Amino acid sequence: MGTRYSRQTLFKPIGEEGQERLKNAHVIVIGCGALGSPVSETLVRAGVGKLTIADRDYVEMSNLQRQQLFTEQDALDGVPKVVAAERRLKEIRQDIEIHTVLDHVDGPLLEQLAENADLIMDATDNFETRLLMNDVAWKKGIPWIHGACVGSSGTVFPFVPGRSACFRCLLPVLPSVNETCDTAGIIAPAVQIVAARQSAEALKWLTGNHDAMMTKLLHFDVWNNTQAEAGISRIRKANCETCGESPTYPSLHQPEGTHYAVLCGRETVQIVPDGGRTLSVADGVRVAERLGTEYRTTPFFVEFHAEGYRCVLFQNGRLLIHGLKDMKQGRKLYHQFFG
Repeated sequence: MGTRYSRQTLFKPIGEEGQERLKNAHVIVIGCGALGSPVSETLVRAGVGKLTIADRDYVEMSNLQRQQLFTEQDALDGVPKVVAAERRLKEIRQDIEIHTVLDHVDGPLLEQLAENADLIMDATDNFETRLLMNDVAWKKGIPWIHGACVGSSGTVFPFVPGRSACFRCLLPVLPSVNETCDTAGIIAPAVQIVAARQSAEALKWLTGNHDAMMTKLLHFDVWNNTQAEAGISRIRKANCETCGESPTYPSLHQPEGTHYAVLCGRETVQIVPDGGRTLSVADGVRVAERLGTEYRTTPFFVEFHAEGYRCVLFQNGRLLIHGLKDMKQGRKLYHQFFG
């Protein structure tokens, strides 16, 4: 390693021993957008040995204002975020081991990814995926570090099984409908503060400095110059389905069949076909040709326009219908396209 990490090892709480721990660590990053980009880059530069990055989306121009791993060319080419991120991170550090997942993360997939992992980083944008992370973290006994930002504000907290209440315990005091960057906008400084605080908590955990970790949930607004901390240990519930006396981990129980969902804060319906059904880019091309509409293909997906909507079909059969918020209409179009 030479002098690459010399300034970091001079920091006494880390030192040579902590650096060795980082080298042997495996971190999962769920989401590769505003938070996932700086978190992944910071961990790679810090010397973490293995990174698993999961994200279901591709780079668009609107991402470039705050998602630091991507370029204009990535957006013009519609490169999947995990692919563009891996390419850039390998340029930063060639010896990093990176595993990328271009897919919608559900319970079974996250459980599989979490095998032999030391930490899960929250870089997603919705409650449902955070509940999945929460259940997997408590089931596997590994921490996950929550981060969220919108507008000029952000929230950070490390959820550590056995040391804190879990995210499910916190839900009753959180808003039932949360704003997102697609509905309320966002400024890059808020992103960077959240990502920095998340990364600091990650370094504390991975280097064995557990006592230095945050014990209160942090909320700030960088535009209005406000900051508040709140203890959450008292809201832990004995009957919680995740961290209670008889946990059932409800978010990990995935129903069978094709799954339809409206992506949080976006006018997009996502359709994940049942495991018994196989769709591919070639099927999307055939639909576009049948409809007589223009299309473009990449190594990862086919994009075509139909019924006034922009449709993107990934190689694994996952379909995004942009410009649509009605799940029933999404289901109708899906069957209209593919039977």
